[in-house]
Amino acid sequence: MAQKNSVKKRARAGTLQNIETDPTHHITGSFGPQTPLDAPPSPRRKQSPNHIYTESRGLWGDIKSLRWVVVPSSALKLLLIPLVLSVFWELLAPYVVPKGTPNPFSALLFISHKVPSSTPDDPRYQKGYLDLVFVVYYIIFWSFFRQTVTIHICRPLARWFGINKEAKLDRFGEQAYAVVYFTITGVWGLIIMSKLPTWWYQTEHFWLEYPHWQMIPQLKAYYLMQAAYWCQQLMVLLLGLEKPRKDYHELVAHHLVTLWLVGWSYLVNLTFIGNAVYISMDIPDVLLGFSKLLNYIQYDRTKIVSFLVFLFVWTYFRHWLNLVMLHSVWTEFDLLPEFAKQWSPADGVWLSWWMKYQIFAPILLLQFLNLFWYVLILRILVRAVTDAKATDVRSDDEDEGDELDAIDEGKVE
Repeated sequence: MAQKNSVKKRARAGTLQNIETDPTHHITGSFGPQTPLDAPPSPRRKQSPNHIYTESRGLWGDIKSLRWVVVPSSALKLLLIPLVLSVFWELLAPYVVPKGTPNPFSALLFISHKVPSSTPDDPRYQKGYLDLVFVVYYIIFWSFFRQTVTIHICRPLARWFGINKEAKLDRFGEQAYAVVYFTITGVWGLIIMSKLPTWWYQTEHFWLEYPHWQMIPQLKAYYLMQAAYWCQQLMVLLLGLEKPRKDYHELVAHHLVTLWLVGWSYLVNLTFIGNAVYISMDIPDVLLGFSKLLNYIQYDRTKIVSFLVFLFVWTYFRHWLNLVMLHSVWTEFDLLPEFAKQWSPADGVWLSWWMKYQIFAPILLLQFLNLFWYVLILRILVRAVTDAKATDVRSDDEDEGDELDAIDEGKVE
């Protein structure tokens, strides 16, 4: 009976009033006071449900159940199939098909739709239907990369730092992977922006050079790789292939809005502003994940410095730059060339007058979501200042409570 009451008490931590102390919230939970790394195991110690999500049921079984999203061995096998077929094509095609026949598997591995009139020293690419197969392939790639980094690199690293509780090993792995991914995309995005007229948020160029349909290859690859990543993340959430968090609906909303921005900006040839939005989101996430990791390994002084830097970076990138882009959409939209102010997909222009509001809406929604999380971040700061000596008396198995109970009752297969 006491155990059930404990579970109910923890569930109330997910309310808005106490959300900054919720150990399972994806932002606030990781900043809470941690159980000492040398603490003895909890008497309620049970096997983590992590193996349920990452254990293979055979390639065909993982394909049918979509478990290849979280099973790295199955994702690797799926990645190798078109790669091997592409190699065989290159070796055998000269003998069996007419010369110049394109490799049918290359669209999976490399970006497609090169602009015929572009020069070899300045290649340009446009969008096309083969972009969809590229995204599908790299959804599998990110699934493999994420799970490989999380399971085979981050978990051993966490153990080296003295983390042994399964729940924290899982969370450490998730945040370390986030640091790796967003560092890659943040730097990549900055390099691309440095080659565009929009460098550093010269927002008038979102519109003056429209349409941006002749993309440099780095920009197209960057866009599609980001789309694949967010599709993969959304699949994990919607299919319930990983242990859910209490802020599940917030995360789903964030991923949907992100994909809305990605898809629409790519479709209507607004890739310059899309690159700017990506950078404003990715760079703060590096410091967010890094600050969480410092809290997990209990580098207390370093984490305070990291958190303050993170707070400044988040404020600037997620809010100020977001407002800069909103201001640009609202006030600079009419800088568009006159021929582009129409809905004419055949000509590569889509920006009729009402598109101003369609572009404004998802960026504004991101601002609202970020403001919600910003309030939680400020609550963490207030809690740290007013309760600096707080210690964690919770069990590290607490995060696993609901799901472990479900396993005991036979509700999880």
